[in-house]
Order: sequence, then C-alpha cells, then structure tokens
Amino acid sequence: MKPSLQLRIGQHLALTPQLQQSLKLLQMSTLELNQEIDQFLVDNPMLERLDDPLDAAVSISASGSLASREHSDFGEPGATPAGEDLSGSSAADSVPAEGGTSDDGYEGGRDEGQDWTYDTPGKPRDDDQDDKDYPQLAGLQISLGEHLLGQVAAMPCSVRDRALMTYLIDEIGPDGYLNASFDELLGQLPAELEVDASELGAALRLIQSFDPVGVGARDVRECLLLQLTAMEGVEDPAAHDLARSILLEHLDLLAAKDFVRLRRTLHCTDEQLKAAQAMIVSLNPRPGAAFATSDATYIVPDVVVKRKKNAWIVELNKAVMPRLKVNNLYAQILKKNRGQHSDLSAQLQEARWLIKNVEQRFDTILRVSQAIVDRQKAFFSHGAVAMRPLVLREIAEMLDLHESTVSRVTTQKYMLTPNGTFELKYFFGSHVATDSGGAASSTAIRAVIKQLIESEDPRHPLSDSDIADLLGKQGFVVARRTVAKYREAMKLAPVAQRKAL
Repeated sequence: MKPSLQLRIGQHLALTPQLQQSLKLLQMSTLELNQEIDQFLVDNPMLERLDDPLDAAVSISASGSLASREHSDFGEPGATPAGEDLSGSSAADSVPAEGGTSDDGYEGGRDEGQDWTYDTPGKPRDDDQDDKDYPQLAGLQISLGEHLLGQVAAMPCSVRDRALMTYLIDEIGPDGYLNASFDELLGQLPAELEVDASELGAALRLIQSFDPVGVGARDVRECLLLQLTAMEGVEDPAAHDLARSILLEHLDLLAAKDFVRLRRTLHCTDEQLKAAQAMIVSLNPRPGAAFATSDATYIVPDVVVKRKKNAWIVELNKAVMPRLKVNNLYAQILKKNRGQHSDLSAQLQEARWLIKNVEQRFDTILRVSQAIVDRQKAFFSHGAVAMRPLVLREIAEMLDLHESTVSRVTTQKYMLTPNGTFELKYFFGSHVATDSGGAASSTAIRAVIKQLIESEDPRHPLSDSDIADLLGKQGFVVARRTVAKYREAMKLAPVAQRKAL
C-alpha cells in the first residue's frame, strides 16, 4: 500500500490541565482546599493570599446564625481592595490587558484598570493588627500512667514494691484495665527476682486503691465491684448488697435485661431490683476515660441557610473563602520584560487558573446548595420527618450539570441550617413507597422510627414488627427487616436492650 497524507475532521473531549484542576478543587473539602492553596503559594510566587486562615474564626450563636470576621469577606473576582498597593504603584498597572495573546502568555480582553484579584472590593487590609483572636492552645494534660506513678511516688513503701507497682502500671491501658494476665506478667519477670503470684497480687491491690477508683481491674465485673466496695455511707444497704450479688453472679442477666429471671433468682421485688440497677448504672465502667486525650473535631460549614421574607436563602460562608490575587510586583516586572521570563509567564497563567477555579468551585457549591434547599423546603420548616426523596439526577437536571459533578459538590461539604449542620449528601435519600402510591424519603422514615422509640413505654418497648405496623398505619409501606436496618443505622438498641423496670 502506498503511503499518503489524509486530512480528517472530528471532535473529541480532552481534559485540559485547567479542567483537571477545577474538578480536583471541586471535590476537595475546606481543609484540603486550604492545604492545596498553601502548597500553591509555596510553589508559585505569582499568587498571594490576603487573608490569614487561622484568623478566619467562625462563631455560631445559640440561634443558629453564623458570624465571621469582617476581613474574611470575599466578593467578586477582578476587584482590588482599597489601599492594596504592594509594589508602590497603582493596581491598574499590575497586569497588562492588551487585546490578543502576547508571547509571554498574557491573554487580552481585560481593561487596564482591572486586576486578577479574588477579594472583596472596598475592604481594607487587616495585616497589622496585634490583638488578633487566634485559637487558644490546649493545656497540657497528664496521662493515666503519669497520674498513677505520681501516687506511687507519694507512698511510703519499699523499693521492691515500688518497682512492682511501676511494672504493673506500664501494663494498664488507657481505659484503666490491666491488659495482661498474671501468668503473662510473671513470665516476663526475670527468674532471679523470685517474684511469686501473691507478691504481685499485693502490688496490684495497692494500685487498685489508687485514684480513680476501679483502676487496675482485670475485667468489668472487678472494676464495678471495686467502685461498689469503695462506696461509703450508702443510704440503702439492702440495695448495695443486692447490687453486689448481681455483679458477682448475675451480671450477664443484667446486661441482657432479663429482669424476670433476676427477680426469681434473687427473690426480690421490682423496687429493690430497680434500686440495685440504678446503683450499678451510676458506676463508671471506664475509670481511665477521664485521662484520655482526644482532639476535638470541628466542622466548619461551607454554606449557611437563612430565612428571608418567607423564603430559604443560601449564602456562602465567607470565613472559608480564601482571598487570592496575583502578586502586583512580579506582574509589573513581567510586564516590563516581555518574553524574557517564560517561567514567570507560566506561573502567572497557573495563578490565574487557580483564582478562576476557586471562584468557580464556590459558585457551583452555592448553586447546588440552593437547588437542594429549594427541593427540601419542608425539611427546613418542619424537620427531618418532612424530608422528601431526592437523588443526584434531579439536581443535575435542574442545574444542567452532570451527576458526577453534583456528587463531587456534595462530598465533604457542609450546610449550617436552623436544624443543625449537615453534609450535603444528607439531603439525598432513597424512595420508600406509601400506600397512596406516592414515595417518602428514607430519612423521613428514620426520623419517624426514632420518634416512635423515644416516645415508647420503657417497660413495654416496641419491637421492629410493632414499629413496622405503626408505620403502616401512617401510610408507609416498610418491612420489618427495613425497620431493623434503619434502627441499626441510627445505633438504636433492639427491643430486649431497651426494656426497663
């Protein structure tokens, strides 16, 4: 076959670097977005951030409204804040805007007085404030082991006993329980020390007399018995003795809430059993929990829902919106030396892309959030029981977007509402049929199930079949297995464990 040249015309879809960056930013959470911008600021000198992420504190009042610092506001792109002159010249000269595209990567079409700034117009900078309200650092908290070792140091005992107690404290977990058995602990000790089980047990009993009460126990029964024994001057000695009998011999029946067998075995009345149960419930099964260190996790909403003139309006949370702009000094240098700094020209284009994509990200979040609110108006007025069924396709068709785009927007994005803070995915739910031929949201079904369980008689709790029958009377066609699945998803105990005296 003779080689030849052919010309063909066709269409294909290509993911440009700018589009890839836009999709990446759209899927990111607020924390990931700030990390991405921080990395971009390190790599690209053409980009500036005017706000301080640590200073964009968010406070939520008791009424559910959200307030943020004024200097974290952020508005339309293309506007420069008053007094924003980083290079000593006017912002109008920061980026050239001749028509067409020059050799150094500038794109025309912008006025000479317009800057590539993603900031609030007319807002003065707040860089020189010395009294900023930065978050307070957490105080130093001692661990359970340190607390116990401090009590060992204060005890008048021999060096050998102190060493054994220190050895046992190292084997106590964060919950306050001794993690290893006596045989394992004795096997780990050198044979030349000649430590026997009685000596190690005496050291453990000393530790079990320490604060917090119940520390050093080997199981839940021993932990509760230690606390029950430490009670002084109990008002009801009979209930105290009955509680001790339950912990020693019938803890499994109490855990299963088999009150009938407990009454028959212990030969007691309901009042006596109820008093003993209340005494046991007042004990702490995790004595070391007070010394556990855990970092609190805070969710900062991306959008806020407010009611204005009988309508629900969505607003962006300005505290999470970065204030970005192109560096004026480098832009002027690049303008005066066209064609000489190809690296800076590429970085300038990347900075413009990032500013534009960040703006587009928040605009898409706002559009999707408003569409969700428009479809779920009943939820904001009446709560979760009024949630209607909603799928990603409905929002995508309403906004002329792809379902994957809506999925990216609703992932790890949060909405502050009068009913609480929810992830955007919370407002999407599957359809559950009704006897009238309509459909109800699974979220509404969960809310109804929770209301039924909260209002039930604790002495005669509702089974899953009873709940399914009650839902059927309200018009919801729900099977017993579906009720059990929804109940487990809400971490609600089964009927046997919800029973009370």
